Amino acid sequence: MTDPSQHTPSTPAAESAAREMRDDLRTKARDTAEEVKERASGFEEQQRGRMADEVSDVSNALRKAAEEMRSGSPQERTMSQIASTLADASESIRDKDLGEMASSLSDFARRNPIAYLGGAAVLGLAAARFAKAGKSGGSSGPAPEPAPRSAPPTSPVDAARARDFPAQPTPTPTAATPATPAYHRPEPEDI
Repeated sequence: MTDPSQHTPSTPAAESAAREMRDDLRTKARDTAEEVKERASGFEEQQRGRMADEVSDVSNALRKAAEEMRSGSPQERTMSQIASTLADASESIRDKDLGEMASSLSDFARRNPIAYLGGAAVLGLAAARFAKAGKSGGSSGPAPEPAPRSAPPTSPVDAARARDFPAQPTPTPTAATPATPAYHRPEPEDI
């Protein structure tokens, strides 16, 4: 074992090399941090641009919907106000960073709670529509089930019954009147 009291003093060349290595590592760490920060900033800016475009599209759609409504109606005024607010929000999204946007949104919600809730509802609907469109190629629901078919007769007795007693139409409910019972079975000539 080595005795710690017998530590050999370091040479000035070794100390200089260690200092140089430490400074080099600091520089590399600083450069890497800057690169990560720039990439994150670029990604944030790209996502803000996409988000601003989506909000602008919703604003334009609301503005068109408001134009189709009766002029001066409460619905038209509300839609126009929400469209205008969303257009402003779109520009703010493009121009501000995340912290500024959160502060501005909080202030806006306190000043205009109805417009804020309306805008949130519209954005929620747009997000749901976007999410639904992205699922399974944009199909709007499950495929319809095929209409049930009657099975072909499996025995001579079943074949004879099918021949002698043809299928009757299902009775349809109708309004009961003195001349018509509540359930009316159509006559063969009615079919």
